[in-house]
Amino acid sequence: MKRRLIRLGIGTLIFSVAFALMASAKALSAAAFLAAYIIVGYRVIFKAARNILNGKVFDENFLMAVASIGAFIVGEYPEAVAVMLFYQVGELFEDYAVGKSRKSIADLMNIRPDYANLKTGSGVEKVSPEQVKVGEIIVIRPGEKVPLDGIVVSGHSTLNTAALTGESLPRDVGCGSEILSGCINLSGLIEVRTEKEFGQSTVSRILELVENATSQKARTENFITRFAAVYTPAVVGAAVLLAIMPPLLTDTAAFSDWLYRALNFLVVSCPCALVISVPLGFFGGIGAASKIGVLVKGSNYLEAAAHAEYVVMDKTGTLTRGVFEVEKVQPAEGFEGGPERLLKLAAAAESNSSHPISLSLRRAAESNYGFKAEAVSAEDVTELAGHGVSAEIDGYKVIVGNHKLMNKWGLDFKTPCEAGTVVYVAVDGAYAGYILIADQLKVDAADAVEGLKKKGITTVMLTGDSKTAADSAGKKLGMDRVYSQLLPEDKVNIVSELSREKSEKGKLLFVGDGINDAPVLARADVGVAMGGLGSDAAIEAADIVIMDDSPSKLLDLMRISRKTISIVKQNIVFALGVKLLVLVLSALGLASMWAAVFADVGVSILAIINSMRALKEK
Repeated sequence: MKRRLIRLGIGTLIFSVAFALMASAKALSAAAFLAAYIIVGYRVIFKAARNILNGKVFDENFLMAVASIGAFIVGEYPEAVAVMLFYQVGELFEDYAVGKSRKSIADLMNIRPDYANLKTGSGVEKVSPEQVKVGEIIVIRPGEKVPLDGIVVSGHSTLNTAALTGESLPRDVGCGSEILSGCINLSGLIEVRTEKEFGQSTVSRILELVENATSQKARTENFITRFAAVYTPAVVGAAVLLAIMPPLLTDTAAFSDWLYRALNFLVVSCPCALVISVPLGFFGGIGAASKIGVLVKGSNYLEAAAHAEYVVMDKTGTLTRGVFEVEKVQPAEGFEGGPERLLKLAAAAESNSSHPISLSLRRAAESNYGFKAEAVSAEDVTELAGHGVSAEIDGYKVIVGNHKLMNKWGLDFKTPCEAGTVVYVAVDGAYAGYILIADQLKVDAADAVEGLKKKGITTVMLTGDSKTAADSAGKKLGMDRVYSQLLPEDKVNIVSELSREKSEKGKLLFVGDGINDAPVLARADVGVAMGGLGSDAAIEAADIVIMDDSPSKLLDLMRISRKTISIVKQNIVFALGVKLLVLVLSALGLASMWAAVFADVGVSILAIINSMRALKEK
C-alpha cells in the first residue's frame, strides 16, 4: 500500500508538470504525460496482457488499457493518464474498504491459541494444542487464551468471551464450570480438564466457519458475476461498432472523433462498480454480524435471512435456558413441616442423582433453606427406572417420582394444572405433596419473538415437550403457532409443510441447538444454531451460528441482512443508472473522457463507500 501511494504520488506530480507544459512545450509535455502514464498504469497494462495470454480477455484491466492507449493514439494525453490515475485511486479505495471489512473477521482469527500448558508428571510443559488429548489437564495463566474446551477442576477466574459471543461483560468461572476455547483468562490461574480435542473444540469450529464464510455466494453476487461475463464483451463489441460504422456509412464522420467516442464508451462501460461493491457489501454484512457474535457461513445465507417469512424455533435450549428450576412446592393437606420439610425430603432422596431434576431440587433446598446434601444420611436408596427413587431418611420411607410411581404404590394424589414437570412425594406410604419444576425462559426470548412479529414474520415453536408445557411457554412468548410432543422426524415434516405455505421468494429459518435438531437445520432454507452450548451436530448442519445462545441476536441478524441487501440494491441501481446515462451521452458525442472517468471510477468509489456502511454495527 505504501509503495502504491508513493508511485501514485510521483505519477500525479509528473502529470501536473505535463499539464503545466502543454501550452509552452508540447513535445516535452507529451513525454511527461507518457512517463506519468507508465508510472501509474504499467501494472494495469501488465495484468491485461497476462490475462489475454491466459484466455481472460474481457475484464476491467483490458477496458482500461484499450481506452487509455486509444486516447494516446488520438492525442488526448491528459485523458489517457487521468483514466489510469483515477482507476488506481479507485483500486486504493477498494483495497481499503476490503481491509476494513476483513478486520472484524480477521480479529476472530486472533482467538487461535498458540500453545497449551499441559500438566505432566514432571511439571507443566508448553505444547501445541493439537497434541493435547481428551481428559488431560491444562494450566491457563492470566492473560492466556483458552486453547481447548473443558471443565475447570481447580482455581477461579474471569473470562473475556468477546471474541466468541460479542459480549463485553466478563464471565466468572470456578471449579466445575464449563469453559470454551477462544476465551481469554483475565485474572486467576485455573486448571482445566479437556473435554474435546483441538479439531473439535469451539475455537477450531469458529475458525473453519470464518475461513469458509465467503465460499457461498448470494444470488445477487452470482447474478452480477454472470452479468459482467456477458456485459463486458457486449460493450466492447458495441464500442468497436461505434468507432468504425459511422465513418464507413457517412463521409462527414471523422474516424478520430468516433474513435474518441468509442474510447469514452469503453471507460464508462467498465463494470468495476458492480463487480467490486456487491461482494464488498455482503462481505461487510458478514463482518458486521461477526462483531456481535453471529457467524454467517456464506453471503447466500445472509441474503436469505433478509427474506425470512417464517422463523421456526426449538424450545429447550433455544427459547429456554435448559436449566430446570423449582417453581412451586405444594404440601398435601395435613402434611407436617410444610414446604420446607417437603422440599428437603425430596432433595435428600435425590442427593446421589445427577439428573437435572434432582439437581434442581437440591439447588432450591440449599438456596431457600440451607440444605446440605453431604449432611444427609440417606439409606436404602433405590433407583426406580422411569419412575423415580425411594430412600430411607431419618427413619422415614420417602419416595419421589412421577405419577406412575404414585399409581404403582396405589396412592391418591392431586394432579396440578400448572405447566411443567411435576415431582410427587410420599412419606411412609402417604401422599405428602408435589413440587413443580419448569425450564426457565431465556431473558430475551419474549423480546426476540415480539421483534420478529413486528417485522411481519410468523413465529413457530416445535418441541418434544408435553402439550401443557409447550402451550404455556408459547403463550408467555406470544408464539403464533406451537407444536408439541414431536419426534425429530415430526419436526422435519412440519418444517416441510410450513415451507409450502411461504411465498416463492420467502424463506424459512429454523433455530435449534440439539443433536435432534440437525435434520431440521439441514432441511430449512436457513438453519441457525445456538453455538455456545449447542451440539457439534447442530453447529455443523447450521448455516448461521449464534455464539452466545441469545434468541434476540436473530433481530440483529435480520437488521444486518436487510441493511446489507438495501445497500447492494442501491449500488446496483446507482451504478447502472449513471453508466447508462453517460454511455448514451458518449455515443452522442456529448460527454468527454473526464465524464467517462467519473462514470467509472467516481461511481466505483461512491459505491464502495456506500458498501462500507454494511460494516457499521453498534
